[in-house]
Amino acid sequence: MFHPSYLKWLVMISGFLPYSLTAQSESTMTLDDRINGIMEPITNVIMKVIFVEVSIGWGQAVPFVLIWLLAGAVFFTVYNKFVNVRAFGHALAVVRGKYDDPNHKGEVSHFQALTAALSGTVGVGNIAGVAVAVSLGGPGATFWMIIAGLLGMSSKFAECTLGTKYRRENPDGSVSGGPMYYLREGLAKHKWPNLGKVMAVIFAIACIGGSLGGGNMVQINQATQQLVEVTGGETSIFAQQGWIFGVVMAAIVALILIGGIKSIAKVTEKLVPIMVGIYIAGALAVLFAHTTEIPAAIGKIIGGAFNNDAMYGGIIGVLIQGFRRASFSNEAGIGSASIAHSAARTNEPVSEGIVALLEPFIDTVVICTMTALVIIISDYGAFEQSEVLASAQAGNLQAINLTSSAFSSTLSWFPVILSVAVILFALSTMISWSYYGLKAWTYLFGESQLSSLAYKTLFCLFVVIGSAISAQSVFDFGDAMIFAMCFPNMLGLYFLAGEVKHDLNDYLKRVRSGEIKRFS
Repeated sequence: MFHPSYLKWLVMISGFLPYSLTAQSESTMTLDDRINGIMEPITNVIMKVIFVEVSIGWGQAVPFVLIWLLAGAVFFTVYNKFVNVRAFGHALAVVRGKYDDPNHKGEVSHFQALTAALSGTVGVGNIAGVAVAVSLGGPGATFWMIIAGLLGMSSKFAECTLGTKYRRENPDGSVSGGPMYYLREGLAKHKWPNLGKVMAVIFAIACIGGSLGGGNMVQINQATQQLVEVTGGETSIFAQQGWIFGVVMAAIVALILIGGIKSIAKVTEKLVPIMVGIYIAGALAVLFAHTTEIPAAIGKIIGGAFNNDAMYGGIIGVLIQGFRRASFSNEAGIGSASIAHSAARTNEPVSEGIVALLEPFIDTVVICTMTALVIIISDYGAFEQSEVLASAQAGNLQAINLTSSAFSSTLSWFPVILSVAVILFALSTMISWSYYGLKAWTYLFGESQLSSLAYKTLFCLFVVIGSAISAQSVFDFGDAMIFAMCFPNMLGLYFLAGEVKHDLNDYLKRVRSGEIKRFS
């Protein structure tokens, strides 16, 4: 992503040893120290830009990226007359195959496209991130998390409609779509060709960085740490040799990647329901064991959402924690999911956008909410313990342990199941993000087999690297790149909002008239 000369210059001036960061001698520095020495200055600059905070009063500041995402979600909800509510039933019919036509263009079914996109969002954040939100914001954060998830459905609808509308069919029959294409082609149609090209390139670069970092190394690193924990901790064979697990996971990802989106969809249509089913079954088991406490838990969620005395700034602080978790979990407005949905087999782009609005509902309203309820009603009482706050702020692994403790208070055996879920969630996320990054890569460097092979090799190499290092600056960089994608994407959505609304109204009119027929 960075020109080699820049890295060479950075290495020369740092000598791999920024004195302000460490007092170690060069001979005692680990590989992680050296990587951090190179990446930390770059990451710090990018983090300051992407996550710049804006004061909103009441002693509160919030990352601008969060405001940017939520403003878009509210806008598209109101502008499209609450499409997230009025098209929900139709979305269920479409994803069940009621409108499938095998003669339509595309590579995968509506259901396969949905599971491929879901596999990129349902992950560690649903387990660890919710624990952080409830720990820092109290039970009330769950209420705002649900609201943000419902609003995010509208953003997801808009971007996935456009991703399918402006997709390109390649000579080999494969499909390429996503923000890169609707930014370039859509803005060109609206007399902004140069702006569209620049925004498309910015998005593609950020998407590649995000796929290698947040969609790859962060995932495999969390999975490796969880594997170490469940196989003996410091005595585990993987404690100092995480790369072994990385090689195995890289091989699995490579085998799936070879077949493209069709292969990915075949895996995710089976993997996503299984892993989500296991997790939800565990949550339901806990909730059934505490049925008498559920009303009180719901009362805490609603009451805590409007409690001025709540932790971290009252109502505003709780709202921020809930919105932050929802936005970071379902990725509505990021644009990544539209890359997967653009491969759907349909001649009606709006139909795929409507299917896509189910993602934030499943990811945030269902899975994240169930996680929060388990934490709130468990005897562990994670959100009430001061030591949990420090653990939650320390990172995802500690936060996963918070969720694990909440489950194990009722199901003593669940931590092992949770570890399996974390690994499956990480694998599914890597599979989807490998496809997102590949499409961004081929947009920049062409659709040739050599270009695709270069990216796939690079991605698998980063799987191994991510399992073996613990360089926080690298992981922060990857996360920042994912959220950098939302700036060009959301701006483009505003430019193209009019045609999305027109297409939606036209589509629903034809559905009501029977012009668009049900096939089963």
